[in-house]
Amino acid sequence: MNNLPIVKTLVWPDEAATAAFATRLAAALSQVNLNACIALHGDLGAGKTTLVRHLLRALGVEGRVKSPTYAVVEPYTLPAGEVWHFDFYRFSDPREWEDAGFRDIFASPGLKLCEWPQNAAGVMPTPDLELHIQVDDDAQRHVQIAALTARGQELLG
Repeated sequence: MNNLPIVKTLVWPDEAATAAFATRLAAALSQVNLNACIALHGDLGAGKTTLVRHLLRALGVEGRVKSPTYAVVEPYTLPAGEVWHFDFYRFSDPREWEDAGFRDIFASPGLKLCEWPQNAAGVMPTPDLELHIQVDDDAQRHVQIAALTARGQELLG
């Protein structure tokens, strides 16, 4: 029997710790052919985009890594597969999900990194991993990671 979710709690004292976690996650993602969905929760400035930048670098993305705040999604093509970085901060109309082709993207293989996933609740599928990032008074990040699927369990391994 599967006892989902598995939850881990981490502390990232600095950006180097964030980068180290991203490198470990990139290695795990390579084992599943980049086929996963990761939801990133946290207030503005919590470090969601910083984590994504380090993760994309660890996966081999070169050049500028832009935040998709206004575009909603930034796609990347890597030798290992497709990656989509979503920022649902300004997302409010579920019809946009269909109109933008997000249903097709989420149904296809590849890595989906989703900031502000709560704004796409009801249309976004269950993520494999869900990260909640909080910043304390010392600028450390307290991160709770939940594996919500068997693939998420594999990634958290």
